[in-house]
Amino acid sequence: MGEEFNLHELALEDAISSHQRPKIEEYGEHLFIAMRTVQLWDERIETGETHLFIGKNFVIAIRNGAGSGYSRVAERLRSARNGTRAGVPYALYLVLDLIVDQFKPVMDGLHERFQSLESVLIGGNELGHANLERLYALKRELTLLRDAADPIQDITQDLIRLHPELVIRELKAYYRDVHDHAVRVSTAIGHLRNSTSDAMQFHLATLSLKQSESVQKLAGWGALLALPTVVFSLYGMNFKFMPELEWPWAYPGLLLATGAAVVVLYRRLKRSGWI
Repeated sequence: MGEEFNLHELALEDAISSHQRPKIEEYGEHLFIAMRTVQLWDERIETGETHLFIGKNFVIAIRNGAGSGYSRVAERLRSARNGTRAGVPYALYLVLDLIVDQFKPVMDGLHERFQSLESVLIGGNELGHANLERLYALKRELTLLRDAADPIQDITQDLIRLHPELVIRELKAYYRDVHDHAVRVSTAIGHLRNSTSDAMQFHLATLSLKQSESVQKLAGWGALLALPTVVFSLYGMNFKFMPELEWPWAYPGLLLATGAAVVVLYRRLKRSGWI
């Protein structure tokens, strides 16, 4: 195909090898565009790449990895309406529109997953490292999604500004619509990433608060146990003279006084929330 369409060797090298950064480059009579694609499969994001060669009378799309194929592009190209000519500019628009539209179901799936995790965090019944790991995995997926979506804005903007032979007057509104969709996707990703970061901070703060409450309760019970321990440990000392040994009600009185002191301390700790 490179020989048939006189494609530049550097562009062919980029198209053959995957893991290209998103970009748009001009090679003489044709353009080369590399874009990342995403799709949701079994609640997991799969990424891929689409490489485009655009010439005067051809659009070549090469898909690497995840993607839904170009059957929708072919159908829309055959049924062009509103006087739109099924040429290169319209075919390129359809491919770009397809790539951008694939972000919506992925974002919907991630948003539902975040809402599920958020409801668990607000309920406070299943706090632990597992949920924190799920939030971190969600944030990593959103970062991956952002890296795929953000460059689409620059690519469409460059096409609109620098390539009027492709973005013809009849299709400028269509290309601007693709650009607007890309902006909305990036904005939604940014909002969801911030919400995920906030949820992680809330999760950590809640864990820290529960840990502090546990330590506080342990300290309260320790204070209750310390009072009788201190009192009764005095009677383990080897004193030679202990006047209360001659008092018949000394030990019952001591037990009652200690018990009363423990009850008073218990009520004060209970009122202050330490127990």
